[in-house]
Order: sequence, then structure tokens, then C-alpha cells
Amino acid sequence: MTSTVPRPFVTRRRIALGCLVCALVVAVTWALRPDALEVETAVASAGPLRVTLDEEGETRVHDRFVVSAPVAGRVLRVGLEPGDAVKANETPLATFRPMTAGLLDDRTRLELQARVAAAQAAVNGARVDEERARAQRDQAERDYARAKQLVGAGAVSRERLEAADLALITWRKTVDRAVTAVRAAEADLRMARASLMTPGRDAGGAAIVLRSPVDGVVLRRLRESEAVVPQGEPILEVGDVSKLEVVADFLSTDAVRIRPGQDVLIGRWGGAEAIRGRVRLVEPAGFTKVSALGVEEQRVNVIVGIDDPALALTRLGDRFRVEVRVIVWEAADVVKVPIGSLVRDGDRWSVFEVREGRAVRTPVVVGQRNDSEAEVTSGIAAGTTVVAFPGSGLADGVRVAPSSR
Repeated sequence: MTSTVPRPFVTRRRIALGCLVCALVVAVTWALRPDALEVETAVASAGPLRVTLDEEGETRVHDRFVVSAPVAGRVLRVGLEPGDAVKANETPLATFRPMTAGLLDDRTRLELQARVAAAQAAVNGARVDEERARAQRDQAERDYARAKQLVGAGAVSRERLEAADLALITWRKTVDRAVTAVRAAEADLRMARASLMTPGRDAGGAAIVLRSPVDGVVLRRLRESEAVVPQGEPILEVGDVSKLEVVADFLSTDAVRIRPGQDVLIGRWGGAEAIRGRVRLVEPAGFTKVSALGVEEQRVNVIVGIDDPALALTRLGDRFRVEVRVIVWEAADVVKVPIGSLVRDGDRWSVFEVREGRAVRTPVVVGQRNDSEAEVTSGIAAGTTVVAFPGSGLADGVRVAPSSR
């Protein structure tokens, strides 16, 4: 008699064997699959973004005066030292004993008389410029008051009021500069007249005393000891250190993006907070400068005016090193990602999103950028997790895991 195995038993055995084979296949596949690639991740955020052009700069006194010898003669010892306060038309800076009048021939005297006439004309012109600046300032004050009233009534935009405010500040500064120019021209006139003085007749043998043309301090003492000096020999530099400006030279390719009126942050001057300023002038002519690497570069000087009241609390002086950051673009709320997360894709940009443990290459449109962050105008939304620093081994669809470091 032949014994047969019941059919249900055979079926169950086949099912068990199939399950065992499937389990072995799954186990082998799971064991042989590559480990997830560890990556650093970042989250696209919404917030402010600022784009600046940065360069090292140097402070300088806005109005600097070099006091020089009005005539050839003996200058007595200069007692003032750098940092000593001086008062306009009062503080004596240097004392001269001119050479005898016999050394002035007719030709020299005529030249000096012509110099006096030119100095007088310069004084007259400076006074006219001062009057014109005062008139423009008065008009700017009326325009600002009118714009303020119209903004309150809703007749004009706030940008109109800001433009009127900027014009008023500019003309007030222009008046200050015009007043200083008048003082300088008057000082030049006095020096020109002093060059015609002779000990025997005009000065009666008395010494010539040069007084400060401006309120401020002594910046540099160019000559200290008593000596015989020629006419025009520099003796002292004086200026008002409370009226500083900053000059920084930018690459010409960056200077074309800078315009007068743009806000500036002045940092690395020694304090914790940056000092605020505005671009006053982008010089129209560039110059060649050799970089530290020996490369010739075309540079352009950018002059920054400092209007921050915090300047009075600092100890900044003339020719101090600072860092200038010109704000060329700024927005209060944009979607942004770290600059290192961007990947070049032909002539476009993309990022690697992290979706369900895999890297997904996503095209994005990039707007403004600075050294650390970039604006994303489309492609991803705020809150999207991206790979912060995609390496060469990262590709679309690769399994990734956040780095534990």
C-alpha cells in the first residue's frame, strides 16, 4: 500500500519555505545596502537679508589745515604738541622773525602784492559761497517743513519727506564747510599780508605770530626746534577731530554699485557697536594700486560722512584704521538659505532637499547674496530642510542622515 502525504500539509510546507526564502532575500538586501550618507543640514528661514561691500578704510579730519611759514626767516621753538587744543584766531601756533627787508627785491614784492590780491579775492569768493549756502539751507528748511505738513495731510509720500530731510542735512553741512572755507581764506590772506611785512617799516622789527585758523587740536607737529626756514615750510597741521570722515578705496567693479546717500556701517574701530554713516562722494577718477599678492588693481576712493551721534563718545582720531561696509541692498523679510547649500546646475542653481531620509535635487531661483546667505525667490519655502554643504558624493535620491557632529 502506498502512503501519501495529505495535500494541506504540502501546501503549508511550501508556504513556509517561500516565506523563509523571502525573509532571506530581504535580510541579504538589507545587509548589502549602502549606509545612509551623513550630511549637515540647515533649514531655509524667513528673515532680513543685507548685502554689503566691505573694505578697510581710514578716518581723516574733514577740514585739515597745514600752517606754513609766511616768509623766509627764523621760526622759534614750537611749544604745542599733537593733541593740544587750539582756538580759532586766538591760539598762537608759531612765531617768526623775518629776514631783513633788503632781501625783498622789486620783483618779489610785486609777486607778494599779487598774492595778497589773490588771497583777498579768495576771501570774497568764499564769503559769496557762504551766503549762497546759507540761502540754500534756508530754502531746504522751508521745503522740509512744507513736506512734513503735506505728509501729515497725506498729500505726498514719506519718501518725499526723507528726500527733503537729506537735502536739509546736506545743505547744513555745506554751510559748515563754507564757514570753514571763509576762515581758511582769511588765514591765507593774513599770511599773504604778513609776507609783505618788513622789520624796519611794517613790523617795526616785531616777530610775526601765526594763530590757529580753526577750533580744534594739533594733529601733527612737523617742526619743533628753532631753525631758519624758507617761505612755505610746513610747521603744524591742525583740525577739528569731532568732524571726521572715512576714506576707503574699493575695486572699480564694486564702486559702480555705490551711490551717494547709501547707508554705511563702520566697524572694527575698537568698539562693540558699529558707527553709522552715509556715502558722501564716490570720486570720479580711479587709480592703480598693487595688492598684497602683487596684482595691479584699479581702485576708487569712496568718502563716507559720519553723522552718528555715537561718534562723540568714541576716541577715534585722524588716520585711524576702520572697516567700511556699504549697504547696497537690504530687505526685511525674504526666504534665505546658507550660501554653501547652493549647487551650480549649468547656468542655474539648485539645492538638495531632505525628504523622508533622501536627498532630492530641487531647482531654485537665487536673488541677492552676501558672504553667508542667499535669497531664494522661488523653488522652496521657509522651513524646508536642505543639505548645508553638499559634497561630491551626494546625488539625487541618495539616502542621507543628519550628522551627529
